[in-house]
Amino acid sequence: MAADIQITKTASEPGAASLAVTVPAENIQAAEEKATRVWQARVRLPGFRKGKAPAAVVKRKFGDDIRQQVLEDLVRESWSRALEQEALKPIAEPHIHNLKWEQGGGAPLTFEFHVEVKPELQLARVGGFTLKRTVRPVTDQQVDAQLNELREQRAPWVPVTAEQPKPKDLVHVTIATREGTGAKDPQPYQLVLGEGRAIPDVEERIMGLLPGEMVDATVRFPDDFPEETKRGQTRDIRITLHEVKRQELPALDDALAREVGDFDSLDALRRGVRADMEKDGARDADARLRAELIEHIVAANQVAAPRPLVERATYVYAQTYGIPEDQWAKFAAEFRPVAEAQVRRDLVLDWVVERQQLQATEAELDAKVQELAARRQLPAAQLYASLEKAKRLRDLERSITEEKAFAFLLSQSTVEHA
Repeated sequence: MAADIQITKTASEPGAASLAVTVPAENIQAAEEKATRVWQARVRLPGFRKGKAPAAVVKRKFGDDIRQQVLEDLVRESWSRALEQEALKPIAEPHIHNLKWEQGGGAPLTFEFHVEVKPELQLARVGGFTLKRTVRPVTDQQVDAQLNELREQRAPWVPVTAEQPKPKDLVHVTIATREGTGAKDPQPYQLVLGEGRAIPDVEERIMGLLPGEMVDATVRFPDDFPEETKRGQTRDIRITLHEVKRQELPALDDALAREVGDFDSLDALRRGVRADMEKDGARDADARLRAELIEHIVAANQVAAPRPLVERATYVYAQTYGIPEDQWAKFAAEFRPVAEAQVRRDLVLDWVVERQQLQATEAELDAKVQELAARRQLPAAQLYASLEKAKRLRDLERSITEEKAFAFLLSQSTVEHA
């Protein structure tokens, strides 16, 4: 009979726990025998029928694979025991540290679990606040600006010949490194001036050229350039301007309205744009209202953001935004306030959801999928399969749960509309 796996909590803080694990030699031996039998049944070796190769031969041939499976099985079993013994509420899979496993000699397997956990939280007050929901009116100027954006999206690029380029023009240039009277490594670029694709010195030189002209220049990288090693550095370059294109805005008329969508006139398009902007304004007002509510709850209950959870949130954001690993420390320092606010928000909502049993049900999830499918004119089963394949169902379930949580919380306070 296998001995008990020994699990001892060695450290604990809000949001994290560390557990020392010792797996006795008897358990290791039992796991090895089990894994060997699995591999015996799975492999086919020359001279033996499938499943009939001796255990010693299988171990010699597949020793590393068997050892890996034993380790995975014992870690999995240890984690299951740890969850049961310590009543942990992990928010992610544990990390394995300080693993020691000597083959032979009857030595135990030892390692540590480091895991982020949901901290204990008590909210004495979640309601009784006075909140203000303010919907900012949509102005005629904002509608006109949106219509101009629609014009720009549909504006063709027309070549410009005997004229220097201006901001917002599309240019085709070649930039080479200058050495004495010659140049090497010419690189072609296409960019819209004013979008920050090139450093200011380069854009300034380009705007001084006519199509077909070339200039030799010494340019300086600005002091806030993203690559620190280039800040303040100068480069001798040769710029050749090949082509300039400028957008030709279409007329703001009924024809544009019909091209944009299902609108029979410019007035109909204007009304549609205003309606969409008003919907966006209502959503923004709801978002500000919810943020204000969370701030009140956090302040009233002095909700802290545990360090391990903040670090985890920062890590997730860094991966999402594609931050290079060598810039993580800088990103973490700058992003910390955002991560802390996100952690506090999630802790509050999770507490409310758990206490009020507001988790999204299967029926609510199915109804939401059907609603989205109808809006997109898709079969519900097709959308469900697509969301499941993209691993988006959990996000949808979370959004439904949060809607229920905020509905409950707002019902506990007074909301003034402005």
